[in-house]
Amino acid sequence: MSDFMPKIICIGAAVQDVFLRGKIFLPQHEADGDVEEFKLGSKNEVEEVIFSTGGGATNAAVTFARQGFRSYYMGKVGTDIAGTAVLDALSKDQVDTSMTSVVQDTGTGYSVLLLAPSGERTILTYRGASTHYGIQTQDFHNIEPDWIYLSSLDGNFAAMEVIFEYANQHNIKIAMNPGTKELEQADRLRQFLPQLTVLSVNKEEAKTLFSGNTLIDLVKAANAIVPYVIVTDGPSGEAAGDGVKIITGGIYEDVPVIDRTGAGDAFSSGFVAMIASGESLEQAVRFACANSTGVVSAIGAKTGILHKGVQLHDMPLQSENI
Repeated sequence: MSDFMPKIICIGAAVQDVFLRGKIFLPQHEADGDVEEFKLGSKNEVEEVIFSTGGGATNAAVTFARQGFRSYYMGKVGTDIAGTAVLDALSKDQVDTSMTSVVQDTGTGYSVLLLAPSGERTILTYRGASTHYGIQTQDFHNIEPDWIYLSSLDGNFAAMEVIFEYANQHNIKIAMNPGTKELEQADRLRQFLPQLTVLSVNKEEAKTLFSGNTLIDLVKAANAIVPYVIVTDGPSGEAAGDGVKIITGGIYEDVPVIDRTGAGDAFSSGFVAMIASGESLEQAVRFACANSTGVVSAIGAKTGILHKGVQLHDMPLQSENI
């Protein structure tokens, strides 16, 4: 790997996360699934309240910063306490927030997470300023990064057009982990795929964009358009391809799951970080899995994100040529 570390701009949501932790959030098992119920008007006690920050783009920005990248966050927060918390958390991890807009008329995104003892959570979300993406070319401040990392833009394809045009003009690579509202408009999203260098999606998301039933089939279909692809299937594992070979694997380490918040962001950004650093496809998969494992081992989307130089152990990976 070269000593050169890329400059990357992460674009997407920023939120304040408030975790409410307690036995009261243990789901009740019913015939049609697990249910959490609270009697209307009741007062329910929790054992712990934890404040943190999240949002796909800020989570990714911290992964890149902790891996030594020159990492920027581009998005919007309000003038409220939540906005200050988001900016302070990013600055603590040396993420550059000079491209972050502070808006007067909308509050910062905010999530309340009801955290069950199993690590599963129910989320109540106010998206706030994170839904306002009036991106213009001048918003990039002539930084001209090596990479742009896109998470959910709340389905704002007008903003995507500006981002992709800017990237094309300046020979910037784009990695994308699309959100629900982008995937709901699959035909429009497909138009942008040929300009990507990396695409990260789960199996069900991949099926909205490509033909195939297995992870390998979906990766092969995606690799016909995108140079690097990784498709996840929860505890069933993941598959990644670079157009030459496909790597498949399972979990990095069997650890107690404390909180799943941000695990997908850690996985996706971890994979991109290694590809952007010139690492092998195998190492990219290994680090993605390890980064995600670190995150589920602690409360909060950023707490367990790995730092540069961490020693990774081996994990079972299979390789096959395309």
